Amino acid sequence: MTDLRKGGKLFNYFQPRKILTPSMSQDRNPEAKKKKNREIFGWCMFDFANSSYTTVIISVVYCEIFTRLVVPADMGSDNPYRMGNSLWAWALAASYLFVVATGPIFGAITDYSSKKKLFLFLSYIGCVVATFALYYVEPGMVWLGMVLVAFSNFFFASGENFASSFLPFLGSKEDLGKISGYAWGIGYFGGIGSVALATTLGDYTLDNFQNLKLVGPYTAIFFLIAAIPTFLFLKEPHLPLGVSHHVNYFKIGKDRVVQTLKDASHFKDLMVYLVSLFFTMAALAIVISFAFIYGSQEIHIEAEHKQAMFIFIQIFAAVGALAFGVIQDSIGAKKTFNLTLVLWLVTCALIYFVHDLTNFANASLGKTWTVQWVFVFISSLAGMGLGSTQSASRALVGIFSPESKSGEFFGMWGLSGKIAAAAGLFLFGYIQTLVTLRNAFLVVAFFYFLSLVINLFVNEERGVEAAQAFQEKT
Repeated sequence: MTDLRKGGKLFNYFQPRKILTPSMSQDRNPEAKKKKNREIFGWCMFDFANSSYTTVIISVVYCEIFTRLVVPADMGSDNPYRMGNSLWAWALAASYLFVVATGPIFGAITDYSSKKKLFLFLSYIGCVVATFALYYVEPGMVWLGMVLVAFSNFFFASGENFASSFLPFLGSKEDLGKISGYAWGIGYFGGIGSVALATTLGDYTLDNFQNLKLVGPYTAIFFLIAAIPTFLFLKEPHLPLGVSHHVNYFKIGKDRVVQTLKDASHFKDLMVYLVSLFFTMAALAIVISFAFIYGSQEIHIEAEHKQAMFIFIQIFAAVGALAFGVIQDSIGAKKTFNLTLVLWLVTCALIYFVHDLTNFANASLGKTWTVQWVFVFISSLAGMGLGSTQSASRALVGIFSPESKSGEFFGMWGLSGKIAAAAGLFLFGYIQTLVTLRNAFLVVAFFYFLSLVINLFVNEERGVEAAQAFQEKT
């Protein structure tokens, strides 16, 4: 369920204009190759480690603890957890906006000071400490819970940017996708392992809260220990050639954002696509943050359903990314992306009418399926959408980007994704205070529909030609 952040491994928004690129693919020294493989392993282990945070805290476990137990329930409402849902969404939205505001400056500092590893370490420690501190949040301590969630997610998301900035130094350009894939795969195991640990804490009840609040320390310690290989084996990249330590980082960060936007304005199809992608990423942020909350509050899934749902989502996310990658080679990136949006629209419809679907299936097939297990099955389609949509979106940004601008344009993709996440979560948090959680989820389908309509105006061939023409001029 951590896929929203995975794209961070494939780009470095904050690369300087000139980079000292390694020539690892030409390395003939077995000992040097062994050291480089160890360094790659260390980098991948950070993905394994931080998956514990986004999976346990954001997607599966603490999201329910906060919305159902930390925030006082309004038992007189049709949804007693409505306020908890809103505050959860707004805490995450605030953290993403903070990342957007600080990202360009932090990126400039890490690129122009040879302190990437230091900033990665600080973000790691910040996330570990804030996550551990969730232990001290008791029922009713709403503001403390919100602050710790916002800060822990800020450090997590910032750490994703810092970790991404190491990727160009880990291998030749031809190998980066493969190296990123290693981290992607290892990350799933980290998520599964950490959730297995967290599910031993018992039921989500006030009587069991003393056990449940251990989820913060459990996750923090898992992250703390699992990331140790990263800081043992990962090396600090050299300072880019011709760059001074004494620079105005704020000005560099601001100038980069402005220049990237100016350059992107020359690529019509890329800009239209990024508008389309904005709505997709807003919808994905809601799904990742509220899928299990929706299952608990609307469908009343229990522990066994949650465990199966989590495993299915993880498996089908990987399957979706692989399967739609093959489809993309046959029909093109734009059509593949649109196909994933159709998959999402179908999934949203099935979830909305899951009670009717269950009754129809039981009557037609003579079964006695429960609505909870039908919902779990439908969540498999959501998992496939998570993997495939982000995989296809990366591909479109890649083919619309000249090689000389790929880092910047991928960075804009990542930065806009965080803005979209903040906007989507804030809007969803407000809407679900006005209507039922079930009806509020219709905004997810609406976002996917808008994205599909806008993307129909993208011309893939013209976008590729524009990228090639720009590259030939440089």
